[in-house]
Amino acid sequence: MSETYSRIFITASELAELIFDEPAGLGSAGSSGVAAMQPLIADDTQLRVLDVRWQLGRSDGSAQHMEAHIPGAVYVDLETELAVAHGDGHAGVLVSEGGRHPLPAREDFTRAVRSWGISDSSTVVVYDAVGGTSAARAWWMLRNAGLADVRILDGGLPAWTAAGYAVEAGDVQIAASDIVLGEGHMPTITIDQAAAWPEEGILIDARAAERYRGEVEPVDPRAGHIPGAISVPTFSHLGEAGMLRSTTELIEAFEEAGVIDPQVQDGCGGAVSIDVPVAVYCGSGVTASHEIAVLASLGIEASLFPGSWSQWSNNPERPVATGTDEFDEDYTG
Repeated sequence: MSETYSRIFITASELAELIFDEPAGLGSAGSSGVAAMQPLIADDTQLRVLDVRWQLGRSDGSAQHMEAHIPGAVYVDLETELAVAHGDGHAGVLVSEGGRHPLPAREDFTRAVRSWGISDSSTVVVYDAVGGTSAARAWWMLRNAGLADVRILDGGLPAWTAAGYAVEAGDVQIAASDIVLGEGHMPTITIDQAAAWPEEGILIDARAAERYRGEVEPVDPRAGHIPGAISVPTFSHLGEAGMLRSTTELIEAFEEAGVIDPQVQDGCGGAVSIDVPVAVYCGSGVTASHEIAVLASLGIEASLFPGSWSQWSNNPERPVATGTDEFDEDYTG
């Protein structure tokens, strides 16, 4: 993988070195080993590990965390800490205005980040159990808030356990920080900009191909996609074990989608996007963050449409397209 990859994604062995201060880490050590190593995270404000387990249709992330998590990892509730919770009376954000997972106000996100013990100098690693597609929401939001060193665990918790590293159970208590967050460090687009985006740039739909085509729609009121958008499912960037595909495979996929110019390199063997702006949406702004992280690992900047399809489809005046595009949704690398 490229140097850019290493600034965005991190492997299980690399995380083990950060946590346990030696390449072997705990390996297959028992619970006594976990207890012995726990202070390396609990007392070190330079490293914070966030458990962001969430999946569409599942709400047991907290229970999963209590049962088993990477030592020292703090649980993050995507529904309430990485989004405005609908129905709680706060902010009064309608789905038609902000989608199913509206970005929270800076003061609310600051409160959450402080509770995770993150400081300006922290190295933050986020993970989930679905190849980083949920944890990427935390990566994007923290980067948007100005944190410089935020990485996604490649392969998530399954990769950690497959490598033989131990887990722990129960709650994790971390001393709160007093960090002051910024905002606007990552580009975003509005619903009106999304409508016009395909005229001058590339609008990527990161959802499953069948949702893009309009064959199924499990959550939102209308099926299909934003007219002019192309389908590049973010899950297609993951192999069978939920690990990110090789840089070569990723470049080939984006070349096929028309995002990367196959004839041009950056002088270091890296990919170069075609000379148009790129934006990404998904169902509610969660998995699109993963697509943006993958693009960033290849050196390509992309904007996020936070409201995504859930906002678009809840506005009846917005047109809907169905069918296929030129991208091969059956790509397997």
